Amino acid sequence: MQEVRLEVNGKRISKDVPDQTLLSELLRDILNLTGTHIGCDTSQCGACVVHVDGKSVKSCTVLAADINDSKITTIEGLSQNGKLHPMQEAFKKHHGLQCGFCTPGMVMSAIDLLKNKKNPSDQEIRDWLEGNICRCTGYQNIVAAVKEAANKS
Repeated sequence: MQEVRLEVNGKRISKDVPDQTLLSELLRDILNLTGTHIGCDTSQCGACVVHVDGKSVKSCTVLAADINDSKITTIEGLSQNGKLHPMQEAFKKHHGLQCGFCTPGMVMSAIDLLKNKKNPSDQEIRDWLEGNICRCTGYQNIVAAVKEAANKS
């Protein structure tokens, strides 16, 4: 067992967890933040993307103990005072989802993209989201949503 201290969505937490606990397991199974989805357990799909110290990370690839004292933001931590994040609003407006399973990871990855590139081209968006798999949408509406959010930031 190891004590893990993190700031998750603005709240300080401290939990004793087994050494091999993945960040995705800590978030979903211990903290009940189920917006972080587990799709493949092999880091291929991107459904588990969260921000660790402001950067997008596939949470199924990170041991919770390895990121002690980090700041974690999950999809649940994006809205402020009941208002959706601009990226969430854009996904909603452009219907950048169908089944919704990949959506949290897509949104978290897209937010990180816009921190790095203010006005990305369609190809740059597609390249950045390459590690996030959507089996439903064909990506057109996702790209449109990211473009709209870029125009609003």
